[in-house]
Amino acid sequence: MNRNKSVLIDKNPGRNAQTFGIARELNTNLNFIHNHSVGVLGNKGDSQCYLGVEGKVKVIHEILRQRIGKKNSDFEMRLVQPEYTIATSDGMRNGTKEMRYSLIGREVTNDAICEHLSASGLEGVIAVVACDKPPVGTLSALLEHNRPAIIMSDGTIRPGKDSVTNEPLDIISSFQLAGSNDENLKKRIACESCPGYGSCGGMFTYNTMQTFIGVVGMQPLHMVSPPSDDKRRTNEFAKELVDFLVEMVKNNITPRDLVTKQSIRNAMIVSMAIGGSTNVMLHAPEIARAAGYKNFFDDIMSMEEFNHLSQNIVPVLIDARPFGKYSMVDIDDKGGIQVVINTLLKANLINGDTLTCTGDTLSNQLNKLNPKDPDHVVIYEVNSPFKKTGGLRLLGGNLSTDKTAILKLAGVEGGLEKNIFNGKAKIFNGEKKLLEALDQSPNDFKNFDMIVVRYEGPIGAPGMPEMLDPTSRITALCREKNIVVGLMTDARFSGGSVGLVIGHIGPEAALGGPIALIKEGDNIIVDLNKNEINCEQLLDHAVFEKRKIEWEEEVNANNGIHPCLGEADTRLLARMRHLAVPASSGAGMHPNRKVWVSNPR
Repeated sequence: MNRNKSVLIDKNPGRNAQTFGIARELNTNLNFIHNHSVGVLGNKGDSQCYLGVEGKVKVIHEILRQRIGKKNSDFEMRLVQPEYTIATSDGMRNGTKEMRYSLIGREVTNDAICEHLSASGLEGVIAVVACDKPPVGTLSALLEHNRPAIIMSDGTIRPGKDSVTNEPLDIISSFQLAGSNDENLKKRIACESCPGYGSCGGMFTYNTMQTFIGVVGMQPLHMVSPPSDDKRRTNEFAKELVDFLVEMVKNNITPRDLVTKQSIRNAMIVSMAIGGSTNVMLHAPEIARAAGYKNFFDDIMSMEEFNHLSQNIVPVLIDARPFGKYSMVDIDDKGGIQVVINTLLKANLINGDTLTCTGDTLSNQLNKLNPKDPDHVVIYEVNSPFKKTGGLRLLGGNLSTDKTAILKLAGVEGGLEKNIFNGKAKIFNGEKKLLEALDQSPNDFKNFDMIVVRYEGPIGAPGMPEMLDPTSRITALCREKNIVVGLMTDARFSGGSVGLVIGHIGPEAALGGPIALIKEGDNIIVDLNKNEINCEQLLDHAVFEKRKIEWEEEVNANNGIHPCLGEADTRLLARMRHLAVPASSGAGMHPNRKVWVSNPR
C-alpha cells in the first residue's frame, strides 16, 4: 500500500482544515493526515452488556494514538475518532413486540459500520464487541470491507448469587420464574441475577459467537473468556491488539484471509462441542455470505455432514448454562475456551492450519498459549465428554422442506423415546397469543403437546424474534408438572432456551410454508433417527392441497398478505418484510431476497 508522506494537500482537498484540526485535537502527527486511516469502534446499546465497551475503546484508542505519535513511528497512519453502533437488548425486550428489532440490530450494525469503514477509508480497525447480534454485524461489515481488522470481546458478566441458597444466578434464572405467582421471589431473583456489567455469562448466543469469532481467526483466543471487568482487557489485551493490528497492516492480512471455508468449518465444529446457541445457524450463513461464499450449505457444510458430525463425531465438552451448571467465568478459571479448542485439535476434529489475526496459525497460536488440560468438571475430554453427541441438530421432513430447522439437543430435558417425540399440535398464530395462554390458562397445556408458534419468521413478524419468554415459562411449567411440552416455530430461540424447542422452520408461515397448514390436534413427530419433523396429516397429498388452497384464499382476501402477519409500521420493519432472506441464508436483509455476494469466491 502507498504510504507516501509527500502527497500534496491540494491533491486531496477533503483532507484540509478539518483534518488538520482533528489531528491537532487528538495530538497526532500532522504529517500523517494524507496517509491511510486507522481507528477503533465499539458496540453500544441500552443494557449491561455494553457498559464496559467505551472504557476499552478509549484505552485502545489512546494506545493507537501513542503508537502513531511517537518519534520514528513504525505505524504512520491517520487516526480517526472512535465510532459506536447501537443495538436492542434482547434480555429487556423478550416477550414484547419490540423484540422484532433484535435480529434487525445485526443488520443495522452492519450498515452503520459499513458506512463508517467505507467513508473513513479505514485501512486498519480494532472492534470491541458486546451482546450477541452486534458482533456478527460487526464481523460481516469487516469482511465486506476486507481491510486489516481485529475483534475483541468486551467480555461476559459475572454470575449473581441467590442470597438464600447461595446458588449462582444469571438472566435465565429470572426468566424461568416468569410464570411464578410468588412476586417477592421473582423480584429478589431479578435483583440478584445480573450484578455488575458484561454480556450474558452462560453458553448462550453471545459466548457461542465470541468463540466462533475466535476460531475463525478474527479474535485472539485468550481474549474470549475473561469477564468484562477483568483488568487484563485494558492492562494487557489492549496493547496486544494494537501490536497484532500493526502486523496485519504491514503484511496486508485481511479478514477474508482468515475467515475461509476451513476456518468456518472449524468454528461450526467447536459450536457443536460447546453446546452452542441455535442462533449460530443464522449467524454462520451470514458470516459466510460476507466472506464471499454464495451458500453456507453448498459451500461450507451440508446438512447431512452437519448432522453426521454432531450425531456421531463431536461430543459436548463443557458443563455450562443453560443445559449445565457453569458459566463462561468458570470456563475462564479452568483455562479458557482455548482449552476446549486445543482438546478438539488434539483429537484431529478441527484443522490447525488456518491463519489467525495473531499472525500465527490456529495450531501455533494454541502452542504459544499452552492451554491447561481439561479439568473434567467444567471442561471435558473428547473420549470422556459431558454429553456424547454434539449440541445441535438440523431437521428436514415435511414441515422443514428447507431442511434447516434447528434443535438444540444439548438442551433437551425429556420427551424423546428412542429418539422420537410424538405429540399433538397446539396452534398459536403469534407469540403474543401463546404468552396470553401461558399466563391465563397454563393448565390447558398437556403432556406431549407440541406448541406451534407461526407468522413470527423473518418476513412474518417481521424480524424473527426469539422466544426466550415463552420457552422459559414452558420449561418452568414442565418441571413443575413433570410433563413434556415441545415448541416449534418459524421464529428463533435465545441461546438461553432449553427444552424440546425447534426453530427456523422453513419455509416460514408468511410464505405459505407447511407450518402454516398445521391444524389443532394434528400429529407432530420429531424423529432424530431420521432427523425429521413431520406432520402426519400433511403426508396425505389431498389434505395438503386442500389446506394450501384454504390458506391461499385467506391471503387473496387480505390483499396478498396473510392477516396473521405482524404489522410493519416502521421503515426498518418494512425493509425486513420486503428484503429478508430465509433463515437458511441467515435471515438478513438483501435486495430481491437474493443473497448479495461481493467478489464471490
